[in-house]
Amino acid sequence: MNKTIKHLRILGTRGIPAQHGGFETFAQECALFMCKRGWRVTVYCQESGIGPITEDTWQGIRRISIPVNRSGPLSTMIFDWRAIRHACKEEGLVLCLGYNTALFNVRLRLKGFPIVINMDGIEWKREKWSKPAKLWLYLNEKAGTQFSDHLIADNPGIAEHLQSRFQHTPLTTIPYGAPFLADISTAPLAQYNLAGNDYMLIIARPEPENSILEIVQAFTARPRDQRLVILGNYSRTHAYQKRILDAANDHVIFCGAIYDQNIVASLRYHCMFYLHGHTVGGTNPSLVEAMGAGNAILAHDNQFNRWVTGPEAARFFLNQSECQAQMDEMLASPAAVFRMKEASRIRFLEAFTWEKVLQAYETCFNRYLNENNHS
Repeated sequence: MNKTIKHLRILGTRGIPAQHGGFETFAQECALFMCKRGWRVTVYCQESGIGPITEDTWQGIRRISIPVNRSGPLSTMIFDWRAIRHACKEEGLVLCLGYNTALFNVRLRLKGFPIVINMDGIEWKREKWSKPAKLWLYLNEKAGTQFSDHLIADNPGIAEHLQSRFQHTPLTTIPYGAPFLADISTAPLAQYNLAGNDYMLIIARPEPENSILEIVQAFTARPRDQRLVILGNYSRTHAYQKRILDAANDHVIFCGAIYDQNIVASLRYHCMFYLHGHTVGGTNPSLVEAMGAGNAILAHDNQFNRWVTGPEAARFFLNQSECQAQMDEMLASPAAVFRMKEASRIRFLEAFTWEKVLQAYETCFNRYLNENNHS
């Protein structure tokens, strides 16, 4: 029997180069790393429109582009199904990022391909989903464990959840990674009338589970000299977003969605501290990126955030009043915030550099190189 060839297929993202979210960034970093380590790497990429599946290369990585003429969750399902159908024609190890369509992995399983799946967060518990969507996600979480050879949890809290329900599948905890920022220019701040260390920062989707309303209310509860900078698109036609806009004052700056990574890096690196209100999920990419920028953190108090930051780099809150109290103390204690920033850098270099994260993934992949593979 043949050994599995050193071919990694990455499924479950919109593709590379990264233009969207955390999984796309991870797919790009993983593909580049594994390519340098001598692997052949294929990344499946979603495109809008109609037409045939096409193939090209980007920085030595093979891209399979699949057009989909739909929008929303249905487009993702169609893309994932077509990507899996294509992946069934070739040998190699499959890395699936997320389990939202893990039921489709049965096709890969029947072919005998090794499947490693990053199980992401506990998606079916998110309040934003309808009951049918929650049921679909719940079933796919179970399918992800049934139709995979190895599970990746990005946080011990996620690992504990999976092990309590699905003990039969091997599992490794590997967090998300980010670049370490140093000596970042302040020049991009000028367009927002900002200077270094005179503002707090939020980068998050405007959803209730991210506590943005509570943070804005805590900030505007009293007059402040500092500014609160928020990235993301907000509209008064959206009920929750309107509540956030109504709670803001002139010191809250809505910058919109920013895709220029040089600007985002500058905003991260030069903020007084970073506000992270995520209440669910595992290791959140934006929190890791904030720590890579050496930010002090004011975060929602849950097991996921506490593990990421450790005890020295962050303070925590459960509601608006606690957020306000912690914010007041941090603004009144520059020396304490400075110590938190140092602790953040130490914790980041200890656990979250791309080099460490991706070496752990390669170790996991190598486990399956000698597994039997069937055409």
